Amino acid sequence: MSNPYEIDIAMQPESIMAQLNNPLPERLFTLKLEEYDRIVLTGMGSSDYAMIPVERALVAQGYPVWRVDAGRLLDMPELITENTLLWATSQSGMSGEIVALLNQGHRPKTIIGLTNDENSVLGKNAHILITLKSGDEATVSSKSYLNTLIACYRTLAVLLGEPEENVLASVTHTLNNIKELVQQKDIVNPYADRLFTSARPRIAYIATGAFGSSALTGSLITKEASKVSSEGFIGGEFRHGPMETSGDGMLAVLLGKPGDKTLEKLAVELQANGTDVVTIGVEAYANSALLPVPAEDELSQLLCGFIYIEHLTVALARNNGFVAGQFLYGQKITVAV
Repeated sequence: MSNPYEIDIAMQPESIMAQLNNPLPERLFTLKLEEYDRIVLTGMGSSDYAMIPVERALVAQGYPVWRVDAGRLLDMPELITENTLLWATSQSGMSGEIVALLNQGHRPKTIIGLTNDENSVLGKNAHILITLKSGDEATVSSKSYLNTLIACYRTLAVLLGEPEENVLASVTHTLNNIKELVQQKDIVNPYADRLFTSARPRIAYIATGAFGSSALTGSLITKEASKVSSEGFIGGEFRHGPMETSGDGMLAVLLGKPGDKTLEKLAVELQANGTDVVTIGVEAYANSALLPVPAEDELSQLLCGFIYIEHLTVALARNNGFVAGQFLYGQKITVAV
C-alpha cells in the first residue's frame, strides 16, 4: 500500500508540468552577472546540492562563484558584500539557516530566491522570486527536488544568455521517460533485498561532475526515508578513507558520464572486493549492473536517474522495517539552527 512519500513520487510528472508552465520573472531577464563582484549560491541539504550543476556551469564561464551552505555562510557573513548576487534556494523558504541569514546584517545587492512558498521569509525577501510550483509535499523531498533542478537549469540558461526554451523542450521530451520510471517501483528491489542479506548494510553514492548533486541528495534522502546508513561522495573522495568501508554489505551506486575513468577504475576495484555495484547512467561502468537513463542532455539524466534513487529508498525502508519517508525525530521543515 502506498504511503504519502510514495504518492509524492508518483505525482512528479504533474509537478514537473506545473514548473514548466510557470513563467520566470521578467526581472531575471535583465540581470547582468558582470555587474556583481561575486555570486554566492546557498541553501541547506538538497536545496544546496541541487546547485552543484549551477556552480560548475558558472565557474566554467569564468565567474567568481562560491557555493556555501547557509549554515556555513552564517559563520562567514563577510563573504556577502554590497555587490554580491546571492542565489538562495529553500524548498520551504523557511529553513532556519536561510531565515537567520536573511535577518543578519550583511545585505547583498540582489537576492534570487528559489522556493515553493512565495509567502515564506525567502519569498518575501527575494528581489527576484522563482517559484517551484511543486505543490504540497508530505515528507522527504521528491517533487520539490526535481522541480528545483529544473528551475535551476532554467534560471541558469537565462543568466548565461542561452535560450530557456531549450531547457523547457528537453524536459518536455523526457517527460514520457519520467512517467514510465515513476511506475517502475520494483526495478530496484533486487539491490535492496541483496543488501539486507548482510549484517551491516550500507550504501555509498559516488558521482562525478554535475551528478554529484544526485549522490549527495541521494544519500540524504536514503537516511531520511529508510534509516539506512549512507554517504555521498564526489570524484575521488571515496578513496580517501571511505574505501575501507567497502566490501560485503555495501551497495555502491555510481553516477556520471559514460567512460568516466575515475568511476570505471573504482567499479573494477569495488566489484573485486565484494561490493555490490550498480551504475545509474547511459552505460555501465566495468560491466556492473545498469539502471539506464536516456542518452539525452545532462538535466534529463539527472531527473531520470534520481527517480531510481527514490524507488531504492522505498525498497530499503521496507527491508529495514520502516514506513518509507516517515520522520522519527525531525520534520519536513527544519526551522532550528
